Amino acid sequence: MAPSITPPSRPSRRRALALAAGAVATVAAAAFFLPAPAHAQPADAAAWPAKPIRWVVPFPPGGAMDVIARTLGERAGRALGQPFVIENRPGAGGNIGADAVAKSPADGYTIMITSIGMATNKALYAKLSYDPAKDFAPISLLAVVPNVLVVNANSPDKTVADVIAHAKREPGKLTYASAGNGTSIHLAGEVFASMAGLNLLHVPYKGSGPAVTDMLGGQVDLMFDSITSAAPHIQSGKLRALGVTSARRSATLPNVPTIAEAGVPGYEVSPWFAVFAPAGTPAPIVQKINAALLDAMKQPDTQARFDAIGAQPIGSTPAELAAHVDKEMARWGKLIKERNIRMD
Repeated sequence: MAPSITPPSRPSRRRALALAAGAVATVAAAAFFLPAPAHAQPADAAAWPAKPIRWVVPFPPGGAMDVIARTLGERAGRALGQPFVIENRPGAGGNIGADAVAKSPADGYTIMITSIGMATNKALYAKLSYDPAKDFAPISLLAVVPNVLVVNANSPDKTVADVIAHAKREPGKLTYASAGNGTSIHLAGEVFASMAGLNLLHVPYKGSGPAVTDMLGGQVDLMFDSITSAAPHIQSGKLRALGVTSARRSATLPNVPTIAEAGVPGYEVSPWFAVFAPAGTPAPIVQKINAALLDAMKQPDTQARFDAIGAQPIGSTPAELAAHVDKEMARWGKLIKERNIRMD
């Protein structure tokens, strides 16, 4: 008689679940004591860049900001082996582009050039869709492009002192144009009026172009225009330059004094340009971008291009840029509150 073979008994459902749970716990415990796999960030940083880098310019093409981004991007791209692709995202004083960058992946493939708005917009706007202080990783200061106080060539005012005397004779009547509320051109005029004790009438335009057109036509009395857009009209004799807003004279207009030299001691408004990435971008990638941009600024052809638009190259560490923005936020926040400047 053949021996009977008893099939193995099947475990109860409760026991099966207990065994499975134990197995999972054993695997988890083993994994806890095994070396953790390398985090993706260092590997990604070592391989970066593996594709083109998007460089957002939050203003239209053709201005100083756009020229600086294109100039540095071309040279830094050659050094890094991947192109910087310029993407103009204008609108709302730079806020549309800034919002897009703040919400982009923090992987080093999106950066943004910006200017004084990074320090002023939090005070100017009651509501922003992003936080300038928290949503960006600073990379480097890039350049300063001074503004210049100009009047029409037919103006009776030939010096800064003349403008001050004129404004005091006719308080509230002397008009100054700007590219819009909250722009560096507007704020340069506000600082000038505050420090010189003047009552000037601000006339905001939708951009520097139409403001300059009315300056040339004599519809407004004066303007603190960007040296980039004002220089051709100064050189043609259609506008008269009275003073530059920076702490030192501009190589583009070496015979034009600073406003501090010309009658308002201590005056300085130096519109700056800087580059940021989304907050959380790995530090090694930030350092790679910083190094590539600083090297690009040292190239002779970069300097020649900057000279052509009146830009003074700076360069900085990420920490220096962060400290600069903190200082600028405090300065402009105070002025904006005192002068009751609002954008909404």
